[in-house]
Amino acid sequence: MHRLIPSRYSDSGTVLSELTDDDEMLEKLIRLDGATNDRIQGEQSGLVGISTYELVYGIPNAHIIRAAYLHPSPTGSRFNDSTRGAWYAADKLETSLDEVGYHKAKRLAEIVVPEAADGVPPSESSTYDDWLADFHADFHALEPATDYADCLAAEPVPECYAESQKLAARLLRTQSNGIYYPSVRRKGGRCLACFRPPLVYQPRRDKRYEISFRWERRRYKREVHEVPIE
Repeated sequence: MHRLIPSRYSDSGTVLSELTDDDEMLEKLIRLDGATNDRIQGEQSGLVGISTYELVYGIPNAHIIRAAYLHPSPTGSRFNDSTRGAWYAADKLETSLDEVGYHKAKRLAEIVVPEAADGVPPSESSTYDDWLADFHADFHALEPATDYADCLAAEPVPECYAESQKLAARLLRTQSNGIYYPSVRRKGGRCLACFRPPLVYQPRRDKRYEISFRWERRRYKREVHEVPIE
């Protein structure tokens, strides 16, 4: 399944990796740092929904998996709150592009640029890496979708997440692996919110895309181009 991540985060890991090539030692250093580093302790005190023992270490691209769970949005997302992230992915690249594109355009439209036409940024471009991962587990499927309409509301964001976050919290307490659900931003698309870091199997970077937005006729028009990974 596909997960689009801003390219600047793809290669970022912990600086502690420069101290050792041994995965077991790196895990110990990360946990020691978490116990003695005031900044990390502050982060962990806010992330009461996940512990370091649920995270993954010592596998390729483990930092990419950890980041999804340790850096949730302050308002949460559809199936997670601000105390615990989730690995969101889509069945097809096009679905991921529509999901990411919707939220990016919405954030741009909320920026005030007094000197610009209509008071919003006239254009913006960002690069994203398409990360693929496999899943071999059972997930709760929101089917039929009509039975979960309150969890799949499109607007307003983030208020429309209230019921879906409640559902996710209940499922987490019952040891659910996550939720498989219809995409809200692309008709016919399917998305996954994986609650458990170890279930994100073989995360690997595929292609890089430049996603550009241009303000036209009081809305953002999106263009996508594949670009080389340098």
